[in-house]
Amino acid sequence: MSNLPETRTSRVSVRLIAIQILVFSLLLTLGGRLWYLQIRNGTEYATEARNNHVQQVIEPATRGSILDARGVPLADNQTRLVVSASRTELLKMKDDGKAVLGRLAKVLGMSEKEIRNKVRLCDSKTPQPCWNGSPYQPIPITDEATTQQALQIRERSEDFPGISAEPTAVRRYAAPGNANTAQVLGYLSPVTDEEIKKAEHSRSPLLRSDQIGRSGLERTYNDALRGKAAVTRYEVDNLGRVIGQAKSEKGKAGASVVTSIDARVQGLAEKQLDQAMKDARKQHDKNTGTNYKADSGAVVVMEAKTGRVVAMASNPTYDPNSWVGGISGKDYARLTGKDSNYPLLNRAIQGQAAPGSIFKVISTAAAVNAGYDFNGHYPCTSSYSIGGQVFKNFESQSHGAISLGRALEVSCDTVFYKLSHDEWRKDGGDKPKKGAKNWFYKTAHQFGLGKETGIDLPNEVTGRVPDRKWKNDFWKANKAGWCEQAKAWPKKKDFGTKLAREGCLEGMKLHAYDSINYAIGQGDTLVTPIQMATIYGAISNGGTLYDPTVGKAVVSPDGKHIQRIKPRSHGRLPVSHKTLGQMDGALAGVATRGTAAWRFGGWPQDKIPMHAKTGTAEVYGKQTTSWFATYTKDYTIVMTISQGGTGSGASGPAVRNIYNALYGVDEKGGIDPKAALLPKPEAKLPKIETDGSIRSQPIKPYVPPSPSPSASESPQ
Repeated sequence: MSNLPETRTSRVSVRLIAIQILVFSLLLTLGGRLWYLQIRNGTEYATEARNNHVQQVIEPATRGSILDARGVPLADNQTRLVVSASRTELLKMKDDGKAVLGRLAKVLGMSEKEIRNKVRLCDSKTPQPCWNGSPYQPIPITDEATTQQALQIRERSEDFPGISAEPTAVRRYAAPGNANTAQVLGYLSPVTDEEIKKAEHSRSPLLRSDQIGRSGLERTYNDALRGKAAVTRYEVDNLGRVIGQAKSEKGKAGASVVTSIDARVQGLAEKQLDQAMKDARKQHDKNTGTNYKADSGAVVVMEAKTGRVVAMASNPTYDPNSWVGGISGKDYARLTGKDSNYPLLNRAIQGQAAPGSIFKVISTAAAVNAGYDFNGHYPCTSSYSIGGQVFKNFESQSHGAISLGRALEVSCDTVFYKLSHDEWRKDGGDKPKKGAKNWFYKTAHQFGLGKETGIDLPNEVTGRVPDRKWKNDFWKANKAGWCEQAKAWPKKKDFGTKLAREGCLEGMKLHAYDSINYAIGQGDTLVTPIQMATIYGAISNGGTLYDPTVGKAVVSPDGKHIQRIKPRSHGRLPVSHKTLGQMDGALAGVATRGTAAWRFGGWPQDKIPMHAKTGTAEVYGKQTTSWFATYTKDYTIVMTISQGGTGSGASGPAVRNIYNALYGVDEKGGIDPKAALLPKPEAKLPKIETDGSIRSQPIKPYVPPSPSPSASESPQ
């Protein structure tokens, strides 16, 4: 009993020691944290604290212009009265600014709903219009305010808190000579928070006030065009009063981009493509019993010796000015809705279709590479049969035994059917041999198909070469769906179920009919107009495959520094000079005595040799696609019209009209150099003036005379 007090005392001591250790640990932790905050990271936090009392005023840089090859502005800036709303100020009001926006709507002649929609923030569920920029940045309501409207807002500032009306430089797409150039130029929209964060540590960080290119040249050359905004920083006290000026950054205007586009040719190409589509809709399709739909199309005009794009048109098109100052909900739906036919799509680089007979230059090269004589004799029969399937020649024509050159001229399908079929069998048929040559597919890859051309425009697609590897990969990706659909067999024997059953069982195999269709640019083959323009340009220039380019130079704001964009090649055609010359002669024959001759009647062939190839591609469930590929020693022009009919029938007149304008050729074949839009491809840049501006000339749309077609062989 006498030891009990000592035991209790001992326990208390232990507890006190434990408490002391705990308190000491807490103090040590707190001290360490204070040291870390005040000593180790003190400077950093002090800087951040000071920044809390710094407000910055941003003056956006004037965006650089996009100019055509002669210095004519395709995209520049103009001063407009822009009415903007500060969302931050509006949300401070009891009614979230509803009354202010109501008064503003009356002044601007807009609906309250339209204005409220413009100042709401975008998210995954919010439809356009909405604001996808910073919520702290003034949100533009309209860039078309009148002087009277701006004065009303300014003079009655107490009625319009958070609303500003200021003259601002805004983007303008000038469309000189009716050259819309929409898909090539692209459009702008405000930067998003995600993009700002992504660019934080880049050489060119983004500000919340920035507008950036979303497509076309505006996107490709965005860093050069946007310049650098001027930032003025003010030190303010806790009440927001300015107490001094902090370090500021000077702004710098954006550089200008000079392109190889000629606005005169561009405007003409757009007009001719549109007219060709309208004319095609008047023609009767005997296969469907209705007129052709001609629902979309594209045309590319390119310098054959450099790959520079002189004109590029896509139809349907749109007005890029619709995006300036924020796009309306109505316009956004019209451009992106399921019934819009997607005018934002640049079909020259993103439109994929079977090429039809313009693909035969590749099949010809493949046959020669496989050992066939260009001048040999090959049966051009009216049809070709495989295992009960009959593949007919165009309009069941027969030309007897002909050379590969003549097969190109008259576009004989059956010659290429047999050559491709023979090679398929040599490679082992649907059970390929080890080390199979695959000449017809290998050559297509060497011509640059199945991959991007490298054009300086975003979102180019690759097309498709349906070789054995593609067939196997495609089968793996779709096998489950095909096999599920095939379960309905044999109760359901429609065409779709039949295809699904075949795909499930043998979709990995490259069949004979696959190779036969492939040889004439049919089946699963897909190409883009820019790919075919690159190929035909290479045939013209002696075999060099150039990366197509639109940008020609980047010029600094003061005009003193010029960064030239030189043509680059990505390879050569896999054919000898001899074979290339033979193909060149055959394609000249297409324009003089073959399937395109009726469109080039009266052309001065002796002075300006014309070469051409027509194509009419069949598409399951649709009308035929029209293709027309042509070249001279200077230019390559490729036009295509979806559901437009035959190659020379739908696209031929338009292509001929463009050539007439380029060379100054009249209806009778006479040449007037003074009337030519481009006597030869231009190499010089526009004249740079001493003040940094670029000399340009106003232009008018060019309207060429329409040649009178002469009768010749049936078009294809």
